Amino acid sequence: MLITIVADYGLGDLAFAEVRQRFAKLLPDAEVIAVPVPAFDTVSAGFCVGQLAFGDGPADRIVYANVAPRQDEEDPREDNEGEPLAAARLDSGVLVVGVAAGASMSFVAAEGVPVRGVRVTDAGSQFRSRDVFPGAVAALARGEDLLGRPVTTDPVPRRSVVYIDGYGNLKTSWHEPPAPVGGTVRVRIGDSEAQAMVSDGVFGVPHGMMSFAPGSSGWGRPFFELLLRGDSAARRFGDPAAGTPVEIIAG
Repeated sequence: MLITIVADYGLGDLAFAEVRQRFAKLLPDAEVIAVPVPAFDTVSAGFCVGQLAFGDGPADRIVYANVAPRQDEEDPREDNEGEPLAAARLDSGVLVVGVAAGASMSFVAAEGVPVRGVRVTDAGSQFRSRDVFPGAVAALARGEDLLGRPVTTDPVPRRSVVYIDGYGNLKTSWHEPPAPVGGTVRVRIGDSEAQAMVSDGVFGVPHGMMSFAPGSSGWGRPFFELLLRGDSAARRFGDPAAGTPVEIIAG
């Protein structure tokens, strides 16, 4: 069994090791890997969950997402209460379990996969993803019925940045080209603008030029990427946060 933890603990943070140890105790035969996303970034988390859940891999894998900004209400929280845990089972057999916060479960729900609450406490620890939730994940993996009512998720941000990879490429929720292949467009993200060439491959532009093309990510349909060949598209656009709209302001 493969368990992938998608969380905002921070690259190399002690929290990843503690959660991995917890899973090693509960599911000792499982291989556990970690995927970090920026702090409180439920959009990046949701995108990673979708890519990992719908991508190729063993059918008995689990994608476990924990990005819980506790921003669903502004009043003081009793007993470290936060957003509840939810789960979805894909037709492929893949189990997705994640805190129902922001867009963390949205990319899965957008594909028509039912997302339901998990009958487990959502309080009792500041570090619920270590102390509370792994036990529920292990129980679901063993086939126990802990699923409750359907959960409503936020919509996937439309035509927006959804993830920034280690090369500074901006993966977006554009699924169609904004202009004919070979044409150039003016792109605005936040307060920054840059010119990009629409192409059928992210490297189909000369060195130093920006491409807007189907990238390496997607399930059923591609997610278009902005790639600055030889440099960082994210830096060129001022390092936008996931969820920032990607606008075409001129052809």
